[in-house]
Amino acid sequence: MPLVNMKKASKAAAKSSGKVFLVQVQTMDEEMEFKIERKATGKELFELVCKTIGLRETWYFGLQYIDSKSYIAWLKFDKKVLDQDVPKESPVTFLFLAKFYPEDVSEELIQEITQHLFFLQVKQSILNMDIYCPPEASVLLASYAVQAKYGDYDEGTYKPGMLASDDLLPQRVIDQYEMTSEMWEERIKTWYIDQRGFTRSEAEMEYLKIAQDLEMYAENYFSIKNKRNTDLWLGVNALGLNIYEQDNRLVPKVTFPWNEIKNISFKDKKFSIKAIDKKSPDFVFYAQKLRINKLILELCVGNHELFMRRRRPDSMEIQQMKAQAREEKINKKMERLRYTKEKKLKEDAIREKEELERRLSQLQDDVRIAQESLMRSEETAELLGEKARIAEEEASLLSQKASEAENEKKRIQMSAMKTEEEKVNMEIRARDAEYLAKRLLEDSEQRVREADLLKEELRHAKLEERLAKEKLFEVTRGSVSYPVTELWPLPSDLSTHITLSADCGPNESTTEGHCDLLAGTDISQLSLEIEKERVEYTEKSKCLQEHLRELKSEIEVLKKEDTNNMLDRLHDESVLRGENKYSTLRQASANTTQSRVTMFEQL
Repeated sequence: MPLVNMKKASKAAAKSSGKVFLVQVQTMDEEMEFKIERKATGKELFELVCKTIGLRETWYFGLQYIDSKSYIAWLKFDKKVLDQDVPKESPVTFLFLAKFYPEDVSEELIQEITQHLFFLQVKQSILNMDIYCPPEASVLLASYAVQAKYGDYDEGTYKPGMLASDDLLPQRVIDQYEMTSEMWEERIKTWYIDQRGFTRSEAEMEYLKIAQDLEMYAENYFSIKNKRNTDLWLGVNALGLNIYEQDNRLVPKVTFPWNEIKNISFKDKKFSIKAIDKKSPDFVFYAQKLRINKLILELCVGNHELFMRRRRPDSMEIQQMKAQAREEKINKKMERLRYTKEKKLKEDAIREKEELERRLSQLQDDVRIAQESLMRSEETAELLGEKARIAEEEASLLSQKASEAENEKKRIQMSAMKTEEEKVNMEIRARDAEYLAKRLLEDSEQRVREADLLKEELRHAKLEERLAKEKLFEVTRGSVSYPVTELWPLPSDLSTHITLSADCGPNESTTEGHCDLLAGTDISQLSLEIEKERVEYTEKSKCLQEHLRELKSEIEVLKKEDTNNMLDRLHDESVLRGENKYSTLRQASANTTQSRVTMFEQL
């Protein structure tokens, strides 16, 4: 290549590289890098991130960074990225986080990706102890986190210590009790077993529904002062503004809902809120830094806008998103029903196969026992036959001896003895011979009887042998009805893969609409299934508090002395009074705006 062309190419490359810069964006579960133009605005970068992760509920999120003075700041969408006080190193790093929170997660969070990002952020806030969570609720939330990560509890694959590497409980909770990691894991596992059947998204939603009832959930705290220079906390959330005393960030003393606020402004460190009620004085407080007032104003405007938006009819975009989410949920439930049915059929087939195999094994054992019995019968028959033959031979021999004795008797009797002694001797010998002959005759008869008895036993043995053969034949013929090769085929596992695909688009005009999703018997069955789940959830909710109380009582005996901090004591006092987050908020907002301003100034 000519030298002139090489120089032109290098200059063009340098000029091109100077038009872009590297950006690194971290969400709660992944890290992304982008090359964007130097003149790109915050909105363009934000939309690029949302499109990359497939997020359409963009209004909850923002890009957070640490400015040059180590303060937390949110990227402004209407300004160029590099014109703001962002880090100067390369790549420029941002955190993609939820900036605003919904009032009710189950009603407002539509996409699974939105629910997942909220779950990860709230979970991290609880573990970092930015949100106070009592110990028993921490264990329950940990069980839902385990269900979301590992799925249903499986006794075959679960091993003790499997959860040890997971960050599941706030360190404050662990430090308060004389409990080992194994003891905590056992209590989490007990709840984890109860969560069987929840999918990942359902487990994450259950986690959020419990977490949103915690007092410090979704609360942005700022240190402020009133006109009397009292140190207080300002809490900005989805419902309004809360004022807390310095040592109590759980129970607000004064509350200002968004629907009672007309105007918000600040000048330097002074922040003013004008109420709708014209008779009410302005609500005024002072922040430590001007940049804190800017951040407070930004959060107030965003939360107020979402507060009013929720109370208007849904836009066409949101209606379409909700319709799509409902359709996907219905499809997933139907797939889950089919999967459950097929899984049950598979389990039934496996059980039937095991039963048939057990019966086949039993029949094989019966055949073996019958064969052994037949062999023993044949051996017994042979032995009895041999004994019978020997008995017959002995009987024949005895009969022969008896005949010889009789002949001897006759010869003796026929012999005439001339002398009396010979006659007497002959009589004696005759008597002896007669006695011997009688004995031999009795022995012969006994042997004959024994031979008859052995013949009868031989006949019985042959009969038993025949019966054993018949039983063997019947057993062999009966086993043909359960061949292993004819077992039911097992259905294959069902793997469901559902992909969410949505493009970001502008908000459309407000309107009303209705979308019929699916109809037919499947919907009827699904409706029954949903109603059944609703009843089951209601019952579960009733006993949830009781289980939490039982868990608290169980671990209370292992609690270390003097480990409760201020938040623990405040929470326990609220529980004893029967108060919760919502009752205290209702009580704090029950007064008029004017009386609330007066209460704030007198703190």
